[in-house]
Amino acid sequence: MLEGLPPNGASHMLRIVSDEKRARAVVDVIVETFDPAETAASAFEEPDEIHWAAEVYFAEEPDEEAIRELVAAATDAETAQSGVFLRVAEQDWVKNALEGLAPVRAGRVLVHGSHDRDKLRVNDIGVEIEAALAFGTGHHGTTRGCLLALKDILARRRPRRVLDVGTGTGVLAIAAARLLHQQVACGDLDPIAVDTAGANARANCAGAYVRPVVAVGVRHGALRGDATGKARYDLIFANILAKPLRLMAPSLAAVAGPDAELVLSGLLAKDVAGVLAAYRAQGFYLARRGDLEGWATLVLRRCGAGAARAREIW
Repeated sequence: MLEGLPPNGASHMLRIVSDEKRARAVVDVIVETFDPAETAASAFEEPDEIHWAAEVYFAEEPDEEAIRELVAAATDAETAQSGVFLRVAEQDWVKNALEGLAPVRAGRVLVHGSHDRDKLRVNDIGVEIEAALAFGTGHHGTTRGCLLALKDILARRRPRRVLDVGTGTGVLAIAAARLLHQQVACGDLDPIAVDTAGANARANCAGAYVRPVVAVGVRHGALRGDATGKARYDLIFANILAKPLRLMAPSLAAVAGPDAELVLSGLLAKDVAGVLAAYRAQGFYLARRGDLEGWATLVLRRCGAGAARAREIW
């Protein structure tokens, strides 16, 4: 999941200041239209607590007229014309995105930068993540939602085989590996993210457990796993975006064991129904749901006698 950070090598951005409804509409249309490896968008409240801003980052120079037409269709012509296109320095966004972020806790897991090592408590699992040309700091509602879901799952059982699809900087895979002391399969379609996740795993004493591969979804031998080519995972994370989550429903179901739990995130509230429909068609039901910062995290299980109404996790 891009977590509101620009894509690798971001060179241009669009900034629109409006109200919350229009800012979120801009983000929605961008993430549904463009390749998430090339474009990222986020909406947030401005310091005046009145206006909202939508920021869109592009890996290449965008077609400004086409983008304005897209924004106008999602909002209105005035909002589209108010947007300002800017060039950005590749390294500046990385530094600014992480500058000043406080450590994030989910149970024993504390995601932090090197400057906050002193915040670790006895028995904490520290996941140290620094600025990098990849995404996934743990501070975004989607990643934290997944970490809280992991905390909830580990309070009930010990997963045997874990998969992290779209691993980004590897936060989820590293946290799971450190907590379980076992290998966690993971991959990402972005080679830079894979390199970053591998480096982070080694830096966090999880290099023996976390060896990410470049893969679209689960299309890699290391993720399909066993001698039959059909790994059976009992815990699968996929923190990406609604559209790829829907498209991946059959392939994730194919590698999920009979007692598997799927933790899906990267979803706005409006995305939930469509994603659930895709996974219901594969025999899964919604067991639990959490909402943080406008993002939903879903925990799914296979349909059966144990199916029950979903409850909120946090």
